[in-house]
Amino acid sequence: MSFSDIFTSNFLENVTSVTILDMVLALVLSFCIGLFIYLIYKKTYAGVMYSSTFGVTLVALTMISTFVILAVTSNVVLSLGMVGALSIVRFRTAIKEPLDIAFLFWSIAAGIVLAAGMIPLAVFGSVLIGVIILLFANRKNVTNPYIAVVRCDGSDAEKAVLKTLEEKTSRCTVKSKTAQKGLVELNLEIRLKEDNTDFVNELADLKGVQSAVLVSYNGDYMG
Repeated sequence: MSFSDIFTSNFLENVTSVTILDMVLALVLSFCIGLFIYLIYKKTYAGVMYSSTFGVTLVALTMISTFVILAVTSNVVLSLGMVGALSIVRFRTAIKEPLDIAFLFWSIAAGIVLAAGMIPLAVFGSVLIGVIILLFANRKNVTNPYIAVVRCDGSDAEKAVLKTLEEKTSRCTVKSKTAQKGLVELNLEIRLKEDNTDFVNELADLKGVQSAVLVSYNGDYMG
């Protein structure tokens, strides 16, 4: 078949190059791998609010990538039209977690590799990537970071707060300080010696302390 025959050939004739069995097998495998990606995402998610729809999107992306590539590989004319159609697609959804980008590319890549017929690569690569993400994403620090927000009357109360935190915690760092007339607000990053937060009650009972709040955070500070 010459180059010109490829473009003049009937579309239906080229579609038959991908059998029904190949289509079903590719889509079933893409669903299984997409489900595996979804389970890894659910297991390793460490954000504030978990979105189940994003997990379903990962499964759908794997299957969509598979049947798109199956269609492209079956017909050259269709592949050119698909490139033109997909070039006008724009995605404006913000990705809040950096690791979510890796899951999106993982889903798309797994679908492409499956449709290309490289089933061992798709399966082995997905398992290996999943194990690596499980190992590194679930690694926790020995001491979890916390932020203490303390509101006190003046410098004397501030010194008492800092002294108490230095005694009760393994590390205390002032991240920000807001001073107003008759009011000082401290934001401090602390590391607990033990998994005990009773010192917050002691801070609240100190003379000149109006309130003491302790919150857990991921270690990132912006300000």
